[in-house]
Amino acid sequence: MANPIVNLKHTVAALGFWVLLGGVVFAQNSGPAPDELLDKLRTASPAEAGRIEREVQMAWSRSGSATMDLLYGRGREAMRDGNTKLAIEHFTALTDHAPEFAEGYHARAQAYFAAGLYGPAIDDLETALMLNPDQYNAIFGLGAILQEFGNLRAAADLYRKVLAINPHHENAQRALDGLRRDGVGRTL
Repeated sequence: MANPIVNLKHTVAALGFWVLLGGVVFAQNSGPAPDELLDKLRTASPAEAGRIEREVQMAWSRSGSATMDLLYGRGREAMRDGNTKLAIEHFTALTDHAPEFAEGYHARAQAYFAAGLYGPAIDDLETALMLNPDQYNAIFGLGAILQEFGNLRAAADLYRKVLAINPHHENAQRALDGLRRDGVGRTL
């Protein structure tokens, strides 16, 4: 038996309509603003960096709309389940309905990358970074793709940028160390 095709755009629109009719107030960000958290992260000890990174990610993952947050969560769940096709569909609906929400593009870029769709992943990373230039994981992702394509100097520059924002980003440090061992990205 064939699976019916689900049109997520209509589902999200209907869900949004019911949320608004029900008088649900859009979620407000609570806790410190991401800029304050990033300042703390730059000077944090290694022991407290992990906690602050999680707080930054939680702040960035709140769209301000309960409906969009639900859609974001469903996309993340599909990614955890290894269903990149469904994740891309959820994140596409999210970016269609919340085009100013940087994490929607970042998440969809991750799904595109997992599906081997590097061009769309790069496009979404660039959009995410236009909306949130401090999204160090998006910067890292772009660096990893450029490194994969052999643009090692640009990748090293991006890894350094990640470390300027988040000095505790282990993957960026490891990638930059690897490039330096290969003679790329050394500063004179």
